[in-house]
Amino acid sequence: MATRSTFARRLLRYVLVSLLAITGVGVGVGYVGYAAVRHSRPVTLPAPDGAYPVGRAMFDWTDESRTDPLGPQPDIHRTLSVWLWYPAAPPAGARPAAYAPGAWARLHLGGLPGLGETRFDKIRGHAVQDSPVAAGRFPVVVLAPGLGFAAPQYSSLAEELASHGFLVAGVTPTYSANLTVLDGRPVTATAAGNPDAFNAEDLHAGPAQAAGDQLVAVWAADARFAVARTAALGALDAGGPFAGHVDTARTAYIGHSFGGAAALEACHLDDRCAGAADLDGTQFGSVVHDGLDRPMMIVGSDGSCVTGACDPAGPVDTADRDTARALFAAGTGDVWCYEIRGAQHFNFSDAGVYYLAAPLRALFALGPVDGGTALRVTGTYLAAFLGRVLLDAAAPLLAAGATATPPVVARRTPR
Repeated sequence: MATRSTFARRLLRYVLVSLLAITGVGVGVGYVGYAAVRHSRPVTLPAPDGAYPVGRAMFDWTDESRTDPLGPQPDIHRTLSVWLWYPAAPPAGARPAAYAPGAWARLHLGGLPGLGETRFDKIRGHAVQDSPVAAGRFPVVVLAPGLGFAAPQYSSLAEELASHGFLVAGVTPTYSANLTVLDGRPVTATAAGNPDAFNAEDLHAGPAQAAGDQLVAVWAADARFAVARTAALGALDAGGPFAGHVDTARTAYIGHSFGGAAALEACHLDDRCAGAADLDGTQFGSVVHDGLDRPMMIVGSDGSCVTGACDPAGPVDTADRDTARALFAAGTGDVWCYEIRGAQHFNFSDAGVYYLAAPLRALFALGPVDGGTALRVTGTYLAAFLGRVLLDAAAPLLAAGATATPPVVARRTPR
């Protein structure tokens, strides 16, 4: 199931039980000692390989045109945390920003750092907080996380794309993410934002389908709102550090899991959109039946049916495959589909890089592929796709018949 929403609920419920199980066996003490060492060992995210250093800025933005259908109270406007990663000109000696500052540290499983995973203050990224923007005007790429996840958990991909000359707006979907932070305060998910209907085995039937179509419309509106606010930051009379540096005439949407579905839907609804990319996400919304007249790229995990090319293991896989094929048949834009061998669903997030104790790692859909390798090749293919659709750059990596970079397998490329 490509949305993996059940995972978020089960994970929090099993964290404590799993860790107690570790300590309850004879070898538990030794394992806990090992976990204590690993959880404190620094982890560095994959280094961006583009030409630009990377900056990062954080904003809370309120959409005064919309009341929030996912909130616990009626008649409140929808407010979002948006992190911007961008091409930068950092001062000499500038240190990278904290991975999950302040209340964002509660993104840890269970809300508190424990021996089960790397401490966030030990995760080293490459972006410098509030660094000056590099000279030039940069296209906007909106990044939508998977259901239950938050934008900071995709820092590796965001930094990689920013280093290639894109301004990446990571939008954490309020009340759908297990945690977001607004005005310094943690905000958790609601039933409306992370519906129980997603516990259904078949996401393309009954209440689950309806819930997915409704929620993807909210997320797609979030993504388009982020573009509008980023454009305002870049206005010449805005007066801030981004003034004159934002080119929203060139916009693309990307996302992981349910965020991938939202990226496709947002592109379908936004005339400015030049293309969209879906990372291992089951597709929802009007775009499935209307198609997309702009280029799209789908990158799936090992054996994933969201690329439309797979050997279905059951009715869920068959439904995912048929949905993808309907999307492709209805559209007129170029389509690229790839699969990463050895990757599972969460290898598209930073979770593939940092340490997770064995009982916790078993709860994540993480494959045997090296986590850094999976993120690097995903970033490489995304950068090539975005360069082609936003910058008219040559992209030999995407050419029909091109040899895919291991562990990537090409499933579909335009003729």
